Amino acid sequence: MAARKKAKTKAKRKKTSARKPAARKKAVKARKVAPRRAAPKKAAAPRAVARPQAVSRPAAAPRPVRPAGIPAGAPAPAVTGPREDEERVGVVTHYYSHLSVAVLRLESGSLRVGDIVHIRGHTSDFRQRVDSMQIEHESVEEAEAGEEFGLKVREHAREHDIVYKVIK
Repeated sequence: MAARKKAKTKAKRKKTSARKPAARKKAVKARKVAPRRAAPKKAAAPRAVARPQAVSRPAAAPRPVRPAGIPAGAPAPAVTGPREDEERVGVVTHYYSHLSVAVLRLESGSLRVGDIVHIRGHTSDFRQRVDSMQIEHESVEEAEAGEEFGLKVREHAREHDIVYKVIK
């Protein structure tokens, strides 16, 4: 059998240290640049009637914000605050979407299992019965003002949504 010849391997290069980039030399000859000219001003159209200086106009009425999903022809919802059968009890401070749990901070009053709450915000608006509440991973039956607790919700709640307790 014929003997195989070894393939020639390339010689390894030696690593060189990083060099500083070469400094640019300034141009010896300075270029002459023509000065820029300002655009000619347009002549203003003459006014036919002079307006008085102090004109009092009535303040424009604020336009209502139309929530998403309501067509332009339909009337905007009239209720902006709590209804007469509701009282504000707290605010949503966090929402865990993978668990469908909202963290609520009670500002006033108390909330018990079995109460009906109305969670309302910029894009969320739903009512539900309080089925389970937890404080520090421990199930509780009631929460008082000043406490933060987790509440299992059936729809998406967002931070800063207002929580109302429905009064029967």
